[in-house]
Amino acid sequence: MFINFWYPVCCSDELKEQPLSVTMLTLPFAVFRDSAGVAQVISDTCVHRGGSLSHGTVKGDTIVCPYHGWRFGRDGHCRLIPSQKSGKPPARATVDAYPTVERYGMVFAFLGDLPEAERPPLVAVPEWDQVGWRASRPDVRVINCNYERSVENGLDPVHNEFVHPSQGLPKMREETLMYTIMPWGTHFIAAFGELQGKQSDEQELASNPDQLRAGSLYHGPNTLVTDIHFNADSAFIQYAFETPIDYLSTRLFLVNLRNCMLDPKLDERVVEINRRVADEDVAILEQLRPVRTPRTNIRELLTESDEMVLRYRAHLREWEQRGWRLDRQKLLSTDLDTAYAIPSPGRRETGNRVLEAAPCVNPRP
Repeated sequence: MFINFWYPVCCSDELKEQPLSVTMLTLPFAVFRDSAGVAQVISDTCVHRGGSLSHGTVKGDTIVCPYHGWRFGRDGHCRLIPSQKSGKPPARATVDAYPTVERYGMVFAFLGDLPEAERPPLVAVPEWDQVGWRASRPDVRVINCNYERSVENGLDPVHNEFVHPSQGLPKMREETLMYTIMPWGTHFIAAFGELQGKQSDEQELASNPDQLRAGSLYHGPNTLVTDIHFNADSAFIQYAFETPIDYLSTRLFLVNLRNCMLDPKLDERVVEINRRVADEDVAILEQLRPVRTPRTNIRELLTESDEMVLRYRAHLREWEQRGWRLDRQKLLSTDLDTAYAIPSPGRRETGNRVLEAAPCVNPRP
């Protein structure tokens, strides 16, 4: 799991008056709206005696710890210690607070300490407000698999003809496979000109299989975009924003956009089409061994059809070398005795924090 990327936290309509408790990258976070209605994400551990802030209440622009009433602002600084007779709270009375944006019906948080100019961007969804396109509501589910395995599945053009009867088991035409290198990932696209099974009623958009084109790209370690072009005029594009809850489970946020079947009455039908495809993937993913991606490629027999998987893994190694991969062994072996927080931009600027920074492999000096 990696710090210094954007992660979906919750759907916008989930976050109301009460704070939410959300686990991401094995660690707890408190999510709340301030007095202006802006979503805020902070570490969910009070630096006083370890209370869970998400189980407290919101007062104006602060979240109140339910244990002793300490109030923390949206920047993570303590605003009030009720038991303190006078003076400002000490500087170390601070929890990590994370940059947030609210887009596409979701709240996203940047879980890391990079300054704004150096942060990988949140992937753009240009179709979201584009004329002629319609977006579905985010479809959220928890799957019992490692998120890297999930992303790699979407980068595999061969599995479709074996895993997806709901799509007619489309077979890729290998000679059409093309790759495009992008700033934070790679994109592939290929033609799928032969259906091995009967199409479902919903997939009749591809009335001429020779026109069927599909591809995927990864952006960072946890975002997958899949585009399916049934013909020159009809396409589905799916954005999968994945947040690892821990090493064994993933919260998956799916946003589907389409430039066909635009009648709002068809929204639920389109969600069901994509959910059915996702169910076919999940049935495979939840049975994979090992559960996590092997740390070395020689522990799987990869072939030329796994080129996208190899590119993805190469990027993961690059981000690990930057010191962005969490140290799983240390994190899991010490979490009962140590309260960790993902380091935030504020921590990088001021240091002097009570909670320990979550340990990373190859940490920077």
